[in-house]
Amino acid sequence: MTVNPFADNHCPGNTRPVDIRTSRQEDLDQVEKLIVSRMDPSDGVDARLLMTDPDAGCDWVGVAADGDRIVSTATMMDETMTLAGLDIPTGQVEQVATDAEYEGRGLVRRLMGWAHEESARRGHLLQIMIGIPYFYRQFGYTYSIPVKQTRPLERTPEPVAGHTIRRATEADIPVLDRFQDDAQRSADLRMGHTAPCWRWLINRTGSITWVVERDGSPVATGRSTPPEEGDVVLGEIAGVDDDAVKALVALVNPAEVVERHAALEEYLAPRRPGVEQYLVRIPDVPRLLEHLRPVFTQRLQGHEPDDVLLGFYRTHVRFRWDGNEIGPYEWGGTMIGPGEEGGAGIAPDLLAPLLFGPHGIDGLRRWFSDVYPGPKSDLMNRLFPPVTSDLLTFYLP
Repeated sequence: MTVNPFADNHCPGNTRPVDIRTSRQEDLDQVEKLIVSRMDPSDGVDARLLMTDPDAGCDWVGVAADGDRIVSTATMMDETMTLAGLDIPTGQVEQVATDAEYEGRGLVRRLMGWAHEESARRGHLLQIMIGIPYFYRQFGYTYSIPVKQTRPLERTPEPVAGHTIRRATEADIPVLDRFQDDAQRSADLRMGHTAPCWRWLINRTGSITWVVERDGSPVATGRSTPPEEGDVVLGEIAGVDDDAVKALVALVNPAEVVERHAALEEYLAPRRPGVEQYLVRIPDVPRLLEHLRPVFTQRLQGHEPDDVLLGFYRTHVRFRWDGNEIGPYEWGGTMIGPGEEGGAGIAPDLLAPLLFGPHGIDGLRRWFSDVYPGPKSDLMNRLFPPVTSDLLTFYLP
């Protein structure tokens, strides 16, 4: 969750030097207080849970310090996105907040630089986030992956006898993880919760993680916003069967549900026009494409040998597909018309939605003139098909 940082783009009115650094244990109270002042009390709880966790801690939190005063903060969380069975180390930016007195000094911009350096140090190949409209595009992020819609519950499923509900505990983490893994199995691209994230979710006050039991055994899980925040939203719904899922919804009785499970479609209001999207940043294209080699190899199985050219306008890459394996990537410089040489044209700022979005190269070419498959459309459609996704993030959509 982020607060509006647009003022950070203005000319600075206060020129005192502010240090950007990784947080320390003695910063905890100030970071918590700052986040609460710009967000909600529950967000302060989240900051404390993260900064005191043995698997995360202060190393995950960057701060802007004016002497001993913490005046801005941002968090870089460890995640893993999985595309076609291949894990991709990923960072997620969260909890960005600046003291109102220090807006207009570019602190968010500098903290994003810290976050990206920290992400690179940890070996992340991507960064992902949900942010306010436009702002984070200035730092190389592109709207890429649909966020599942939150839809009003028009009627509640009839209570299913034999089911009970309780709050999850840390002892439930293995079964929660298994339920979510099963629910995401059909998605081409997925991101689950890490072990430390499960601990924070279970112990935070900003959402409630539920477990539904049948005959004393867990059969469903979901996560909802707390009633004191207004209309309850229920998301991350997963269960062993339709009855378990319907029981979860009946027992929580939310006002809205994050779409996911087919058994609930008849109870939800129609989908609204428009779509929210996750922002994705690719810091090093050659490194990511090298990592994705197994995915491309899998997609090209059954295609005849061919030479592949991908033109990103300011750079390009060639490789040979021999029918079984992909040869070495050969990178080159500017190429204005890759289609004239038998290649595809891919605007670099649209590579993230091409790799991870729902449209594939055939869909994107209908919207953008600088994305096109070139003369080898079958080859490029194999390499860049539409991608279905299911991502779990710290904050519910």
